[in-house]
Amino acid sequence: MFGQMTGTVDENLAKELVVAEEKALDSLARYKFTMFGYWAGVWVHLNRISGLKKPNPFHGLVKLARGMKK
Repeated sequence: MFGQMTGTVDENLAKELVVAEEKALDSLARYKFTMFGYWAGVWVHLNRISGLKKPNPFHGLVKLARGMKK
């Protein structure tokens, strides 16, 4: 399902974070909203279990959506 696994667990998780982010954004760009949600959720889960505590790359999208609410 994900990319090829070589290296340490931390390195693999960091690589899979990048893959999940790319797939989420690609899905959003193609109007595949359900798949965007899936991959964004995968990113959040991998970030949590990796312990890397990276800032959420989708935070700006959330802020934009909240600003569009009427």
